[in-house]
Amino acid sequence: MNKQLLYAALLCLPVMNCGAATKASEHILGNGLKIVVKEDHRSPVVVSQVWYKVGSSYESGGITGISHMLEHMMFKGTDKHPAGEFSRIIAENGGDENAFTGQDYTAYFQTMEATRLAVSFELEADRMRHLHLLADELKKELQVVTEERRMRTDDNPQAKMQEHFASVAYSNSPYKNPIIGWPSDIAGYTVEDIQAWYQRWYAPNNAIVVVVGDVKTPDVIALAEKYFGDLQKSDIKPLKPQAEIEQLGMRKMKVKVPAKLPSIVMGYKVPVLKSAEQEWEAYALEVLAGVLDGGSSARLSSGLVRGRQIAVAADAGYSLTERLPSLFELEATPVEGKTVEELEAALKAEITKLQDELVKTDELLRIKAQVLASAVYERDSNFYQAMQLGMLETVGLGWQKADEYVPKINQVTAEQVRDVARKYLIEDHLNVAYLDPQPINEKTDNKGAK
Repeated sequence: MNKQLLYAALLCLPVMNCGAATKASEHILGNGLKIVVKEDHRSPVVVSQVWYKVGSSYESGGITGISHMLEHMMFKGTDKHPAGEFSRIIAENGGDENAFTGQDYTAYFQTMEATRLAVSFELEADRMRHLHLLADELKKELQVVTEERRMRTDDNPQAKMQEHFASVAYSNSPYKNPIIGWPSDIAGYTVEDIQAWYQRWYAPNNAIVVVVGDVKTPDVIALAEKYFGDLQKSDIKPLKPQAEIEQLGMRKMKVKVPAKLPSIVMGYKVPVLKSAEQEWEAYALEVLAGVLDGGSSARLSSGLVRGRQIAVAADAGYSLTERLPSLFELEATPVEGKTVEELEAALKAEITKLQDELVKTDELLRIKAQVLASAVYERDSNFYQAMQLGMLETVGLGWQKADEYVPKINQVTAEQVRDVARKYLIEDHLNVAYLDPQPINEKTDNKGAK
C-alpha cells in the first residue's frame, strides 16, 4: 500500500472507533450542578472529577495565585472531616486522588473501584460548601506553595523565561499572570482572602461533576442527587470582559538567569475556538502546529534538529480550547556554536514557508492520521476522557465539542493551513524572549538542590 492510501486508511479507522464509543450524557440538579456521565465498562474502575469555573485568569492584581492556594487548602478539612481525613479515606478505599489548577479552571479528582463512587461524592460534596479554613493551616501551606514555586519556577531557567515571556506578551489579558502567583501576592494571602474566594466561586451552580467508568448513568444521577442535591447555590456574577488589546508591533525581551544553555521562545497572538472569526481557523492552527511539531518527521525535528542540526530541540504548541485568545508558540534551544538569533531566523523561515507554499497532500494526511490516532489512544484512558469533557464544559465550549474534534480536524485543508499562517503568524503580533544564560553559582545550586 502506498503512503497516501495508508494515511487514508488510518483516517477512516478512528472515525469508526469513535462512532462506536458510548456517548456522554448530562443532568442538571435543581441547585445548578451539572453532572456529565460517560459509561465505559472495559474495567471495573471509575474516575470522578469536580471542576470549578475559576482559575488564575479570574484573579485580579494583589491576589494572583489564590485559586491555586485554595486548591491546596481544600485538603485541610471540614467540620465533618478534619485535615488529612480526605486523603486517608480515599486511600482506605483503594483509590487515589489529587487536584490541579489551570488558567481557566480548578479540578479535583479520584480514581476508585467503581462501587466506591459514593465515597468520592460524599467527600467532595462536604468540602464544596463546608470547608473549614484555619490560620495555622494556611501558614503551613504558604510554606509549601512558596517552596513549590521555588522548585518549579525560580530554580528552573525555562520556566522562569516562560513566566517573564507571558508577562510581556500579554498587555491586559489575565493570562499574563502565573498560575502559581507572583511571590509578593503569595506572601500576602490571608484567611479572609481565601474564604472570600471560596465563597465566591465554590458553589454547585459554578461546578461540573464528570464521571467516566464502569457505572450506570441513572445510578450516578441518583448518587449525585443524594450527596450534592441539598447544597445551596450562590449568586455567581459573570466576570467583566477581559479582551487583550491589539498588539501594534513586535515585542522582544531578554531574560538573564543562571542556566547552562540559551534558548528562545516565540509567540504569535492567535484566536481559540471561542474567539475565532470562523471556527475552522482554530482547527487549522491545530493542524499547523502538527505540521511543525507532529512527531519525528515533522518539520522542526526533521529540518532544524536532524537536518540542518542548528537546534538541540525545537517545539511548537497551540491550545484551541482556552477560554481567552492565546498564543501560538515556538520554542527552541540552539546547538553549541549557533546563536538564538540564528535559530529565530530559521523558525521564521519555517513560518514563511507555510505562508508561501501549500502543505503537500501526503504530509497533511500524515499529520491528520497522527492527530486522529492520538485521539483514539487517549480514549483508552478514563481519566483523559473525563479531563476532556470537564475542560470543554468549564471554558464554556460544552462537553459535546469532544465528539467534534476528529471530524473537524479531518476537514482542514492545505489552503486553510496557509490562510491562518498568513492571517495570524505575522510580525506585528509576534513576541520573542531570549534566555541569556548567566554563570551558575555552584554553591547556591547545590544548596538549593538539598
